[in-house]
Amino acid sequence: VLLFLSPPLQEGRCLYVILLMSLYWCTEALPLAVTALLPIKKLGILPSNKVCPQYFLDTNFLFLSGLIMASAIEEWNLHRRIALRVLMLVGVQPARLILGMMLTTSFLSMWLSNTASTAMMLPIANAILKSLFGEKETSKDMNRENEEHQASLQQNKLYTVPTEMQFLASTEDKDLTEEKEISSDTLSDLKKEEEYKTNIWKGFLISIPYAASIGGTATLTGTAPNLILLGQLKSYFPECDVVNFGSWFMFAFPLMLIFLLLGWLWISILYGGINLRGWRTKKSNIRVDAEARAREVIKEDYQKLGPTKFAEQAIFFFFCIFAIMLFSRDPKFIPGWASLFAPGFISDAVTGTTIVIILFFFPSQKPSFRWWFDLKAPNTETQPLLTWKKAQETVPWNIILLLGGGFAMAKGCEESGLSVWIGGRLHPLEGVPPAVAVILITTVIALFTEFASNTATIIIFLPVLAELAIRLKVNPLYLMIPGTIGCSYAFMLPVSTPPNSIAFSSGHLLVKDMARTGLLMNLMGVLLLSLAMNTWAKSIFQLGTFPAWANIHAENATSILTDVENVTLSAL
Repeated sequence: VLLFLSPPLQEGRCLYVILLMSLYWCTEALPLAVTALLPIKKLGILPSNKVCPQYFLDTNFLFLSGLIMASAIEEWNLHRRIALRVLMLVGVQPARLILGMMLTTSFLSMWLSNTASTAMMLPIANAILKSLFGEKETSKDMNRENEEHQASLQQNKLYTVPTEMQFLASTEDKDLTEEKEISSDTLSDLKKEEEYKTNIWKGFLISIPYAASIGGTATLTGTAPNLILLGQLKSYFPECDVVNFGSWFMFAFPLMLIFLLLGWLWISILYGGINLRGWRTKKSNIRVDAEARAREVIKEDYQKLGPTKFAEQAIFFFFCIFAIMLFSRDPKFIPGWASLFAPGFISDAVTGTTIVIILFFFPSQKPSFRWWFDLKAPNTETQPLLTWKKAQETVPWNIILLLGGGFAMAKGCEESGLSVWIGGRLHPLEGVPPAVAVILITTVIALFTEFASNTATIIIFLPVLAELAIRLKVNPLYLMIPGTIGCSYAFMLPVSTPPNSIAFSSGHLLVKDMARTGLLMNLMGVLLLSLAMNTWAKSIFQLGTFPAWANIHAENATSILTDVENVTLSAL
């Protein structure tokens, strides 16, 4: 009751809208994008001409350009060619294949959405696993796992995807009655081999969504929370210019690689891809034959793609230009190409949209120069690399509204004085050492996002973290960046992220598999993020000092807080 009664009128209205949106986002009583439209009706907090522009900031256009580039890559199957090529290079031993899957998924997730990367890699993983181990499972284990899996799906309200493995297992029960008598030693060996197959299968499937979540943190456009951080920084701290595509990549890419390597080791050891005790043991002929079949499957799938098309080459070229120009615009450690233009006119959004516009008129087939000189040549229409109809179908437009809702919420918190009011009640945390605060924040947010949307989570927490940093007199980025990346470290439950749900719905994973694997993944993520923030991030983002752009905000906040207290006292 005190929480609702203590804020002044304007701050209380804003707090009510935020709590209502948080409730709807966590329970999904309304679609996430519909809930994001609620700030437009902010009960007299802000006029609509200030709220509505928040839905189309330059940060939204940067994200939109990344989504359009991803649509073009998917249109011409360039992502599948890259994935199969990487798998051909890493080899077909289970541990190497898991590494190849994780590297490929994380790379794709840096540019595509985490959900699209997972959905694309899972069929490839299933094809390889079937060639490695066949499609037969013992009916007893299959039935037991199916029952537990169905119960988990119903409990978590997840969509069930019937698998070919389950269908084949049910149709092959008739053959089990004709099994010949076998010795106890052979039965024991078969049981061990079956457990090995099951574990490897689980390791493959669980590694893909984890790699997608980790890979999305490496670029600003990789996942929505990264862009929400950028947008809210521009709202709270307009003078802050240290976070852009290049500086974020320099910080997050090494962190992603280290986490990916440790995650691969953990998954491989846990699920038998790496056997620490029997690494010198000679492979059985069955496993050698299985690996040969898997190699052939990968090679066959790659050959089905045919020779590299002109459209694929063009998309790859523009993708490289897209990434290079974003990275080199203003890398901070050296002057970028944006310094050649007037300050403020060139942003990451301008760079991204310039490249993706070309995709809509660049031809998908190699142009013939003879056409210009042949008067009798037919005037046929050339298909571009990407049509607007395809972009409409594949771009998740609801994410744009979700980002805009977050920015509108942040603007309301700032203009109403709610963020200052919250900051005034954070006095008990002022004695917490900043390094401890980073660990606590990352842990709390990583646990919270296990049950709620990571986008909704970071929208709720970022204003509080900004004010807490000002109270602690530390660089706001020192708390806001860990909070942002911590939102992507949701590994323990199927409902935590869409990639987790997709992998879980394949029918081969149980909730306990994700829980025991994800617990250590969460712990590793928190510790690695704390290490990164206290080492190389300090030099990249200048975290060792309290910056001038934050100091200006702190002075304004102090004056606003004094005014709020005076208004409150006079009302009393």
